[in-house]
Amino acid sequence: MQFIQPVDAPAPKGHYSPGVVHGGVLYISGQLPMDPQTGEIPDGIKAQTLLALEKAASVMAAAGTDRSRALQMRIYISDGDDWGAVNDAFATFFGEHRPARCVVPSRDLHFGCLVEIEGTAAVG
Repeated sequence: MQFIQPVDAPAPKGHYSPGVVHGGVLYISGQLPMDPQTGEIPDGIKAQTLLALEKAASVMAAAGTDRSRALQMRIYISDGDDWGAVNDAFATFFGEHRPARCVVPSRDLHFGCLVEIEGTAAVG
């Protein structure tokens, strides 16, 4: 088992790792759309979705893989009406690659974020 911490991101304040590799699979912890350097949260669901996906990609890069090897992404959104905008941002980010996905409307997310994204990716 290997614990992953991107060099461009601060260490988590909670008791978890941004990523864990085991058995050729990277497990990516939930990524909130907060700028890793400033802590700022962008306005709007599309910008937040893209930032959360970029942060997931940073964990992938730190594990030696990339978005083209994403297996599954789970997207938690605070408003089910945002599904279309989230889908558009997801398609922009992944292009032709289509990992398995689940979009879960949920109640309030931490820090007032509109989205949180976790996932898995192949490594090795």
